[in-house]
Formats: sequence, C-alpha cells, structure tokens
Amino acid sequence: MVPVRLTGPRLAVREYHHTEEEVDALHALFGDPEVTRHLPFGPSGREECADQIELYLEEAMAEERDTYRLAVTRLADAEEPRDATPIGQAALTLDGHRTADLGCVLARGSWGRGYAGETVGLLCDFAFGALGLHRLTARTAAANPAAGRVLTRLGFRPERRPRSAGSGGGVRSDAYVYALLAEEWPGPAARVEGG
Repeated sequence: MVPVRLTGPRLAVREYHHTEEEVDALHALFGDPEVTRHLPFGPSGREECADQIELYLEEAMAEERDTYRLAVTRLADAEEPRDATPIGQAALTLDGHRTADLGCVLARGSWGRGYAGETVGLLCDFAFGALGLHRLTARTAAANPAAGRVLTRLGFRPERRPRSAGSGGGVRSDAYVYALLAEEWPGPAARVEGG
C-alpha cells in the first residue's frame, strides 16, 4: 500500500488508523443523526464504525485499489496530520473507466468553515492528478442545498435529478448528481505525498 496524504491550506486528508481514537472519531461522525440525515444510511454504532475502519484498511491494501475512504483532519490540531483526530471523511470510488464517485462528510462542529470545499478540492487534485481520472461525479440529497453550492463553486455541473433515489434516515428523497471533467478542473490546490 502507498498511503495517501493530501495537504491543503488548513486540512490534510490521509489514511485511517485502526486505533480507539479513530474509531471514536468515526463514531462521532456517523453516530450523529444530524450528520447522517442526508446520507443513504442512518446513525452507526461504535462497533459498526470499528468494522468500517477495518474495511477501509483492507480496501487500501488491495492490489488494484478502487476505493479510497480517507480521514479528514485539521493541520492546526497536531504537528503531524497522522496524529490529528479526524473531523470528517473523504471518499473516492473508482469504476474502472477513469471515472469515480466522490463524497465528503464532516462533523457538525466543522460545518460552515469552508472545509467541505477544501476537502473536495483536495480529492479533485488527487483524482485528476495522481490517479489520472477523466470524470468525477457526486450525489447530494435535494434537501441539502449547501452540498450543491460547494460542488458548483468548484466547477461541478448538475447533470440530473433522480427522483426518490436516496434514503436518509429511512425516508426516500430526491437527489442531484453533479459531474466535473478533468479539463474543467483549474489545477492543483494541494500537495500530494505518499507516506
């Protein structure tokens, strides 16, 4: 495995560690009903989050990696990003045709600070740079217009609105799908490192 570490002005995006602290951080994120309200699953228990981190590490070890579920940390929280407690999760799921689905979830205390835009920008740099992808898509709940604004500011364009396509907290809802092509991305906003 070549660990992923993306560094922006205020944030770092890195591999998870299977520690009690990281399980607690993921549980603080995915155990919060307000955070999961627009996600396709409801709040998760702590054991479920421990199992998820184990899965993320297995995915990272795959010979041909197609899934990146990464911890989002604040640079100000520790001297080294590997030591900082995650405040969110960033994800890329490749489909084998130089395209990927992108996602970002942040803890409630991190909302409204521009962290989502910085995180998505780091993922775009990584996807179009190091991974050589051609197209990224992102799905948002129609009831979450803030997510759509973040994507639009970064150059994503709305493509379609699947009706009753998502389920947050057991309630079916409409969604929006946004897309961004490599040639539409203005360029690197991050330093990408292995290690």
